[in-house]
Amino acid sequence: MANVAIIDDDRKMGDLLKKYLEENNHSVAYFVDPKRFLGQKVDRYDIAILDILMPEMDGFAVLKEIRKRSAVPVIMLTAKGDVYDRIVGLELGADDYLPKPFEPRELLARMDAVLRRARGGTLRQEQFEYDVFTLDTQSMKLHVEGEDVTLTGAEFELLLCFCENPFRVMTRDVIMEQTKSISWESYDRSVDVLVSRLRKKLKDDPGDSRIIRTVWGEGYMFIARKKDGK
Repeated sequence: MANVAIIDDDRKMGDLLKKYLEENNHSVAYFVDPKRFLGQKVDRYDIAILDILMPEMDGFAVLKEIRKRSAVPVIMLTAKGDVYDRIVGLELGADDYLPKPFEPRELLARMDAVLRRARGGTLRQEQFEYDVFTLDTQSMKLHVEGEDVTLTGAEFELLLCFCENPFRVMTRDVIMEQTKSISWESYDRSVDVLVSRLRKKLKDDPGDSRIIRTVWGEGYMFIARKKDGK
């Protein structure tokens, strides 16, 4: 069971999703006005379902406000076939996206995958320590240059994938295969966008990388050195 927030000005859609999720044992709060959602503690929810096209405040603006205060998982509802919306959503910190129209059961499946990531369902090694950063897999916290950095579920899973595959060229297809709970779209820039987000949080300059090197024409290689020098 999860505590879910739906933010969508389409009342028919919102009521339908609320009913469906409640029938599947989730607790749901539905907001037509995104400002009402933002006027409370957003961490009270386990996940937010956020529409992009809203008149008073669009989903991108809402997502920016959410990410200023919380790493609560967010699934964005986008226009069908609009790759630009998906890329912008990922860049701003969305965990997943779902193009309209969709089947409610697909949303449920995506929610389950995102929540598994957020709750650390695939953890193995408890901590990865490098010269540049430390990743605590129990708390999903990243420590960079003495500062705590909060990761979204997708960012955490991607970084964990890199940590478990050091000094290996990882093609985009391999990354998608090893992070199956992330709903990738192979025909757009989803992997590159998420890598870019992760680099910013790691303070890793792509032009002079110490952590994630771009291997042109192939993919990426994780090159961070452990604190023991190995």
